[in-house]
Amino acid sequence: MRNAALVTGGARGIGLGVARCLAADGYDLLLCGVREPEQVSGVVAGLEELGAAVHYVQADIGDREARRRLVREARTRLGRLNVLVNNAGVAPLERLDLLEATEASYDRVMGTNLKGPYFLTQEIACWMIEQRRADDSFRGCIIFVTSISATVVSTNRGEYCISKAGLAMAASLWAVRLAEFGVPVYEVRPGLIRTDMTAKVQHKYDKLIAEGLLLEPRWGTPEDIGRVVAMLARGDLPYSTGQVLTVDGGRGLPRI
Repeated sequence: MRNAALVTGGARGIGLGVARCLAADGYDLLLCGVREPEQVSGVVAGLEELGAAVHYVQADIGDREARRRLVREARTRLGRLNVLVNNAGVAPLERLDLLEATEASYDRVMGTNLKGPYFLTQEIACWMIEQRRADDSFRGCIIFVTSISATVVSTNRGEYCISKAGLAMAASLWAVRLAEFGVPVYEVRPGLIRTDMTAKVQHKYDKLIAEGLLLEPRWGTPEDIGRVVAMLARGDLPYSTGQVLTVDGGRGLPRI
């Protein structure tokens, strides 16, 4: 039986890069997102061409009932789950200074970026424990895709930074809690990745990259993140649960 993975936000951006790499590694996939199914039919078809069975569920992970429906769909359509990739996230609709930020934006960002994956992981972790108890050979893995914004300050999108910092702690918490069941948990922390989310600031960072912001002078790609996630899912980084893999082109290295 082929392994199966659930990738939240898996039909665009980083999530799609992850889905492509997992499909190429032989995983069947369940993807979720907020777009209508017909809007992602081309994406699904492209992944199926890689040999994967692919299912898409329209679900907002910030909504409790949608999360529960997503897990039910995973159980029904896949029948098993080896990998959860908590990737779905949103940016503030408007970048506002800390002195002007709104509670509505804070609640929206926190609901999707932090509360959603925290409680989705709870449900999936219970299912993985169930699978492990039924089959000693079962291998599970949970991966949180966060951001360098977990530690790098942007005062015009504080809610985003806080959500990613909280998600980083969630990854550590789940790594500790699931260790007794042999389910490793990792955090992948992307830097500047070229996606539709970063399109609005592309010109700004094109200039900064040209001026030496990064040691590797290019934008990251969704496939850069996907290859790291696939490596973790395969078990190519053993004896390392709880580790943070920063994929940022050297952005975070202190220099003088």
